[in-house]
Amino acid sequence: MEPVSLRTPRLALTLPDAGDVDALFEACQDDDIRRFTPIPWPYRRSDAEAFVERVPKDWESGIHLTWAIREDDRLIGTIGFYRVDGKGAGEIGYWIAPDARGGGRLREAARAVIDWGFSSEGLGLVRIEWRAVAGNVASARVARALGFRYEGLLRQALVGPRGRDDGWIAGLLATDDRMPQPWPVLNA
Repeated sequence: MEPVSLRTPRLALTLPDAGDVDALFEACQDDDIRRFTPIPWPYRRSDAEAFVERVPKDWESGIHLTWAIREDDRLIGTIGFYRVDGKGAGEIGYWIAPDARGGGRLREAARAVIDWGFSSEGLGLVRIEWRAVAGNVASARVARALGFRYEGLLRQALVGPRGRDDGWIAGLLATDDRMPQPWPVLNA
C-alpha cells in the first residue's frame, strides 16, 4: 500500500522521516509513553532511527500504517492503524508528546485517521478497535470522545517490554453515530 498523507485544520499527518528522530527520541523518554505503549525500554536514539526506517516498509505490507502527527512542521505524536486484517478490521493506536497534550490535537488527528479508515477511498474498514493498558485514562478519554464503545477488560492480554498488562478494549463500527457513551472505567 502506498503511504497516504492526511490534513486537518491544524495538523498534517505524514510519514515520519529522519528529521523526526530527535523529537521521537525525546518524546519516548516520557513516563506515560513508556508505561502505556509497547516501545523498547530504555528507548535509545537508535530505536527512533529504526522506527523511522520501518514505517515505510510497514505501509508496503498494509498491516501497520503509522503517521507522524505534525503541528507547524513539528512532530508532536504518532497515530496509526495496526493489525489491519484485510477483512474490515484494524486497531487504532496513538501517543502525543507531553508538551502537546491538551487542546484536542489528538482527537483531531484521530478523527481524520478514523474517517480515512472507514472510507471507501481509504481502508474501507467495518470495525476499528482501541486497546490500552488498563489505567491509561487519558487514552480512554480520547477514545470515548471519538465514539468508541467500551467492550471490556482483557486480562493479561497486552504484552510489552515490561511484561504483561491487563488491557481495556473498545470498538467503533462504521455505522456507529460516534457520540460519546458512558464507560464504566471512567465512571461516566
